Amino acid sequence: MGIVNVTPDSFSDRIDRTDPVEAIAWARRLVAEGADLLDIGGESTRPGAPAVPAAVELDRILPVLEAMRDSGVPLSVDTRKPEVMRVALAHGADLINDVGGFTAPGAIDAVAATDCGVCVMHMKGDPATMQHAPEYAEVLSEVAAFLGAQRDALERAGVASDRIMLDPGIGFGKSLEHNLMLMRGLAALREQGPLLVGVSRKSVIGRLTGREVGERLPGSLAAMLAAVREGASVVRVHDVAATRDALTVWRALTTEALNGA
Repeated sequence: MGIVNVTPDSFSDRIDRTDPVEAIAWARRLVAEGADLLDIGGESTRPGAPAVPAAVELDRILPVLEAMRDSGVPLSVDTRKPEVMRVALAHGADLINDVGGFTAPGAIDAVAATDCGVCVMHMKGDPATMQHAPEYAEVLSEVAAFLGAQRDALERAGVASDRIMLDPGIGFGKSLEHNLMLMRGLAALREQGPLLVGVSRKSVIGRLTGREVGERLPGSLAAMLAAVREGASVVRVHDVAATRDALTVWRALTTEALNGA
């Protein structure tokens, strides 16, 4: 899943991609590099980020949705707002990726009557406050319980189980140790359903390596491969070409090892 942040303050690169021409060019580049799907977001959810009005979010994402509709890859929209979900789906979105886990009033209703895919993410608090000393009694079991409960709520509303992915929300209301525990526990979380994992360039990589955002590719690739090894079905990344290369080599080596080569 290639990331298309149509925001003025993406934490990953600080580049303003609210210019539709630039955002569309970036989306096309990710497809050319081998993205299997795109995740388009018009509201920054980096730690400390303020919310933006739905109208602003739609103004940012709709030109990209329209331009990429015939790109040959499914289009995901990263949003917490039911009104944005409805409009995005009407304009061709194939999947709704909700960092709020479909907890907002009306969010489940916005997707229930459609045939879109959904991704339920766990986030403690909201982007403006989530990194203010987050606490858990036991992070793995609490995240698993939340994801399972939201999956069940979606299914009760009529969303088929094969339309649902789950995301533990690395970096969203978690300390370094919480993030590491979740990454180590992905195999257990996988029992709740297919997993989407996003760790690309995040602060957990910076904390471990001491690298700034623009220098976190090697650490991001290592974390991505660990996530795939533990059962992630989809990895959400900024660096599609490098991720493709890493996966190609890793799969060749592990397949040969399994075959006794």
